[in-house]
This record gives sequence, structure tokens and C-alpha cells, in this order.
Amino acid sequence: MPNAQCPMPYSQFPMLKPQSISALSPETWPFALELLPRDAYLVGGAVRDALLGRQSEYLDLDFVLPEKALRTARQIADRYKAGFVVLDAKRKIARVVFKDATADFAKQEGANLEADLRRRDYTINAIAYHPQTGEFIDPLGGREDLQRRLLRMVSPTNLADDPLRLLRAYRQAAQLDFAIDSQTEAAIGQLAPMLCQIAAERVRMEFSYLLDTALGDRWLGAAWQNGLLQYWFPSATKDSLARVASIETAAATLGENWPQLKTELSQNLRDRLKIPSYLFAARLACLLSPEINEAEMQLMRLKFSRAEIGAALRLLRSRQMLLSMLEPNRETTAKVTGETTGETTGETSKTRRQYFLFREVGPMFPALAVLAIAGKIPIEAISQLCDRYLNRQDPVAHPVPLVAGKEIMAALEIPRGPEVGRLLTEIQLARCEGLISTPEEALEFARKALIE
Repeated sequence: MPNAQCPMPYSQFPMLKPQSISALSPETWPFALELLPRDAYLVGGAVRDALLGRQSEYLDLDFVLPEKALRTARQIADRYKAGFVVLDAKRKIARVVFKDATADFAKQEGANLEADLRRRDYTINAIAYHPQTGEFIDPLGGREDLQRRLLRMVSPTNLADDPLRLLRAYRQAAQLDFAIDSQTEAAIGQLAPMLCQIAAERVRMEFSYLLDTALGDRWLGAAWQNGLLQYWFPSATKDSLARVASIETAAATLGENWPQLKTELSQNLRDRLKIPSYLFAARLACLLSPEINEAEMQLMRLKFSRAEIGAALRLLRSRQMLLSMLEPNRETTAKVTGETTGETTGETSKTRRQYFLFREVGPMFPALAVLAIAGKIPIEAISQLCDRYLNRQDPVAHPVPLVAGKEIMAALEIPRGPEVGRLLTEIQLARCEGLISTPEEALEFARKALIE
């Protein structure tokens, strides 16, 4: 058994980097060390990340106490007028919420601290640190696994106790850029069917991290091979996982050809579109059924947000339209795009199809472009679309109405209804084709279209 005690002060511990001591240094905590009982230990991710030299603007502290966990949390919350939440009354776990930190306090499970650590998921998360003495308690060799950059289970039983830990292995491997121990992966594969027992919200959170990080591409594929995706994403295949694995390369290819797209693809979209990123949506779309109704059910079952569902479905519909546009069969294209206008050929037909594509994909075009390249569509096939999207004055990609529906109703003396919408679409298409350019021409065009 690895040596459990390490009395060496954290400042001299060889794995620590100078910038990594924030979580282990009580001076950086949002509360005074003297409020913490002497038998309390810092555990889990805070210790692991500090030993790895990982920093975060937001402190996430977890403490284990043999007793009085709820009382300690309440006293600290009252002293600093911080938020207080009982997370689990039965297990005596409470959280204190500060402006830039949270601190969880949990009653020790088992007869002693070592027993508590042996109930955890992976060895790198089973290291405890005593802030008063600088001791590390590491009965499972977690520090050696940190040095080896290896994720190793404590035991298969611990994974089975909370099957979400199966998926969490891949999320943490992506988060830390670690390998997964072969015996651990074998155990995960055997226990994989148990993941269906976990609440969808918890599963979605782990998937969401993998979908929003470059290293997640590799680990999503590994999770699929080990049977963890089949229940939640039954439409995922070897080919669709290959597209997921190509997302980062596709984004880089687009960025090399259109630097502005590179900038957009790196943006956090939570404020603007209420989704994590374009690449998150592209990866998610790869895992879904191509049948829109079925894909929507898959997304709803996993409790994705309305915005995330909308973005993924937009991508699926617009991808179908793009694939159809690239086919020589014009009739198929018209069916997918929903075009109902008169006969068109050549460049006129192409412009109209592009208009309907942009109308469908909306602000998700950068993600569609990534999906196209990841799906082995030649970059030349979408170059005009990319140029149009980046030109904010382009009437095909960014149409600005020449007239409003009320103006058409007043000028043509027609009631509100589908006919008004049809005329507005016809006006936009005529403008895209260079047939009209002013409001007056738009109204005259609408008048003639109504008569016809």
C-alpha cells in the first residue's frame, strides 16, 4: 500500500508549481482558517488540481469532517452572510456560497478518513490535505497516478455505486488530458449498461462537457466503443463518431481559409445564443438521428435546453438542405428546401436554394460549415456560402426587408394571411436575384406577383 502520510509542507511538495497553491493556501479562501475544525480535511478536485498546478478564477472547495459538518457550514455562512444550502440532509452535506467560491462540508463516510477516501471514484480524487499541518493523506497512490497522468478506479464496486462515475472517467480524462487505466476501462465496459439508471440531467452535464472541449472528441469515441453512448444516443455510429473526431480539424481548416470564421468558432455563445459554442452544437448534431422528430426526442430525453435543442435541429435540417443542394437532382432539392416559386434554372435556382438554406440555418451557419467539412464535403463546395455569410451586406445570407407585411396589406388591400408571407418571400428572392432594389420596386413586384 502506498504511504498514506506525507508530512511535507505543500510549499515543498515536488509536484506543486508556484502558481498552484491557491486552493491549498487558506489565505486565498473566502473564510478564515480558524473557523475550520482541526479534524477537517480538504479533499477531491481542489487538492488534485492544486497538485497539478491547475488554476481557476472560482474556488470550489470540498471538506470532510468526522462530525458537525452542517453546523460548521452554518456558522461560516452566518459569519460571512453567505448563502447556505443543505445538499443532502441524510448524509449531512451542506454548501456555503460566496461571491467567487463555494465550500462544501460533508460528514465523513465510514469509520475514519481513509475509509471515506476508499469510497471515492478515482485515486486522483482520493487525496486529502490537512490545511493546518500541510499533511497529505493518500492511501491509494493518487499522487503517483497524478505524476503518471493516469485515471485509475478505486474499485469496480465504487463505480457501480454511482454509475455516472463511468461517464465521468471520460470527462475527467478530457478535462485533465489523462489516460485511463486499462483495468478501469475494462470495468467501465462491463458496467456500462448501468448508466441508463442515472437521471438524465446528470448524464447530460457530463456529455455537455465532452461536447464542448477539443479533447472530448477522442473520449466521446472511446465512450461509444465502451458502450456508454448507446442508450442515450442510439443513433450514433462509427461513422458519426468519426465526424465528431474530425470537428476540430474541420474548424481549423475553415479558420485557415477564413480568419473571421476562426474567430467566430472560438466564441462563447452562452450570452448570445444560449449555447456553449458552435463546435458543441456541431458535435451534438453528429450523435443524433437524421430524422428530425427522432432527434428531437433524443434531445428532450436528455433534458437539453430549449436553445440547445433548437440549435441542433437547425443544424440537422440545414445539413439535409446542404447535402441536397450538392446533388444534381433538382427535384429533391426543391422538396427539402420547401421552395414553391416558379421555375428557375442555373444561377437563379442556385441563389434561391442558398437563400432558403440561410433562412433555415440562421446564426448557426459557422457550425454547419464545420459539419460540412467534417463530413468530407470539399471546401470548394461551400466557399461561396462562407463568403456570403461573412459579407453582412449580402442579401442572400443576411436579407433586410425592403417592405413590411403591413405595407403590402395596405398597398394591395389584402388581409393578413399566408399570402402576405408568400409575397414577402418572393420580394426577398427577387432582391437576391437583382430584380428589385427599392421599396417602390418591391411593392410593384408584389402587385404583379399577386395578379399572377
